[in-house]
Amino acid sequence: MNVLIIGSGAREHAFCWKIKQSNLCKQVFVAPGNAGTAKLAINLDISILNFQEIRRVVLENKIGIVIVGPEIPLIEGFTDFIKNDQELNGVLVVGPSKTGAQLEGSKEFSKLFMERHKIPTAPYKSFNQKMLKEGQEYLNSIKAPYVLKADGPAAGKGVLIINDLQEAQKELQNMLVNNKFGESGHKVVIEGFLDGIELSCFVLTDGKSYLTLPNAKDYKRIGEGDTGLNTGGMGAISPVPFASKEFIKKVEEKIIKPTINGLEIDKIEYRGFIFIGIIKVGDEPFVIEYNVRMGDPETQVVLPRIKNDFLEMMISTANQSLGNTNLKLDLKTASTVVMVSGGYPEEYEKGLEINGIPKDSQDSIVFHAGTKNLNGKTVTNGGRVLSVTSIGNDFKEALKKSYETIEKIDYQKKYYRKDLGFDL
Repeated sequence: MNVLIIGSGAREHAFCWKIKQSNLCKQVFVAPGNAGTAKLAINLDISILNFQEIRRVVLENKIGIVIVGPEIPLIEGFTDFIKNDQELNGVLVVGPSKTGAQLEGSKEFSKLFMERHKIPTAPYKSFNQKMLKEGQEYLNSIKAPYVLKADGPAAGKGVLIINDLQEAQKELQNMLVNNKFGESGHKVVIEGFLDGIELSCFVLTDGKSYLTLPNAKDYKRIGEGDTGLNTGGMGAISPVPFASKEFIKKVEEKIIKPTINGLEIDKIEYRGFIFIGIIKVGDEPFVIEYNVRMGDPETQVVLPRIKNDFLEMMISTANQSLGNTNLKLDLKTASTVVMVSGGYPEEYEKGLEINGIPKDSQDSIVFHAGTKNLNGKTVTNGGRVLSVTSIGNDFKEALKKSYETIEKIDYQKKYYRKDLGFDL
């Protein structure tokens, strides 16, 4: 079967790497891909939102299944676009419908969904552009820290946690009125603060049955000790040492099952990944957010631990036969460390030559993110550049291997966090 993967990050490189191992795989195409996917697949220079152009290449290359990496095409209705096209009848898609994608596309939609299906989450109120005064009064009525979330997608950066009331009121104005996050922030959810430790849970569902994939812990902030600005993610570890069997059972019963049942009750078409951001408060799980895709960098530690034929799992998801799949996992620990461009997540240079990327080994796999090939050289092409994944008997051994591999790789102003796992 010919496969098309939509996206250009390390998550998509990891999908590509895993799918290439399947006997069912004939050829992989990635749109637009990066320098890493170019070694495994055929990159197509197409925007992830150019649905007509994607349609053309699906027909031209006899694509059997499309796997959507990032959230924006899903929020914009990519799955519905393929499903409603008679010529594309029979092309499988892994990714929810436009309505299903609202679980990530709108914080308010997801909060109302959790409310309806009694899924534990923080108390909240939402405010639109005409409700700035009410929003500021509401902030005045609750205790710090104040959690402000842009309603729409903001590339993982639309959440502010603020201790000072005046600053929170000012930021609410920046979001609602001054376009801090563009249209995404024209509605803001103000949430109660939950104090605990976070983890990412991943579910693969065909709309009827589901598989709980390995959990992971990611590190969002740019600075060591979890300081500084939020990023798309600086590294991840799987499994999470503090997630005991008892705790995971609670997640399953109180969050995952009600989520899958809720999709069915609400008649929401959903075949794909659900990323559930969980916070462990005491011994109880609460949902921080839903994403409608695999996380990045978590994908780079989840996929290496799955022993099943991944393409077979994708096909079963898209044609609703996932109930027959028995998930097999590597019980060792995977870690990934993200190498970024100097200056990220603010301004940074592109086009810097990368040297010393080693071939994949038993020790480490290097997944490309913001890279491209230019005149026979691999150069930087984004804020997050590479994601170095390793397997070990525990997270310390896995991280040690990743850091040793990073030492071999060089480009100007390279930066990575040296403290991953500090809180485990």
